[in-house]
Amino acid sequence: MTSSAAPPAIAADLVGTVVGPVAHEIDARWLMAYAAALRERAPGYFDTLSARGPQAHPLFAVCYEWPAALALRERVVPAALRSRGVHATHRLIIHRAPRAGDRLRTTGRVTSIERRRSGTLVVGRFETVDAGGYPVTTTEYGSVYRGVAPDGAGDGPGADRPAAVSSAAAGSDIRWTAPVQVDANAAWVYTECARIWNPIHTDVAVARAAGLPAPILHGTATLALAVSRVLERETDGDPVAVAEVSARFTGMVAMPSTLAIRGRERHADAVDFDAIDDTGAAVLAAGRLRFRRATLPSSKEP
Repeated sequence: MTSSAAPPAIAADLVGTVVGPVAHEIDARWLMAYAAALRERAPGYFDTLSARGPQAHPLFAVCYEWPAALALRERVVPAALRSRGVHATHRLIIHRAPRAGDRLRTTGRVTSIERRRSGTLVVGRFETVDAGGYPVTTTEYGSVYRGVAPDGAGDGPGADRPAAVSSAAAGSDIRWTAPVQVDANAAWVYTECARIWNPIHTDVAVARAAGLPAPILHGTATLALAVSRVLERETDGDPVAVAEVSARFTGMVAMPSTLAIRGRERHADAVDFDAIDDTGAAVLAAGRLRFRRATLPSSKEP
């Protein structure tokens, strides 16, 4: 008589698991390298003569959050399941921009583990403070582990239907479109400049073992490229204007390929956006950039 062991699962009672604080020192080299990986050209991203050093790209927080994200995943997700995770949702609040010379500390906490149609959604919250204990950034990072049934978790919203898309992203008119060329080596450049090592993006053997034909671009790189295009169109490229970034990841980005970032509804203090690939498939949905001031300058619409 033979018995088969139950497949590994993600235990819902791990909600509340905490890691950190993880310490980081931000230097000008890291800030500039991240901007260069996104092919930024604005002088502010590389100005070491400025009193505060080079400006941080709005998505730079993902760089120093990565070690805490890895540590949290290792505490919560069984090793056999980690390759099944895909970045699903992202919401970043920028309390103040990180800058060169900062000594930051990031604490990660699992805030929910819920059943979804495609598997298990694990949401982590990453709080980063400076040396004085003042908030710098807060991120809610959701990952879906495909084909994994949570152990003891209830159904969350969207368990029996696709996650809702905001009415702005789903039905509003497209005000502008900006193409982005994704180079064949984009993920390798991003990995080294961001200091985010996840082999599914750079190791062909790992990507194929996960069922992909080749490595794919990082979700955070896709979002960062989209944010850059929105800034160019809506704020003359000013990264300091950004207070919050949110989006859902709806598709994988191949290399090389061409993306189309699409500006949608414009609010008093925010702009909605999404992105499609060169086949017309959505890769980002329900994107929103919220700005620090209530009145935005005129958009550069065609």
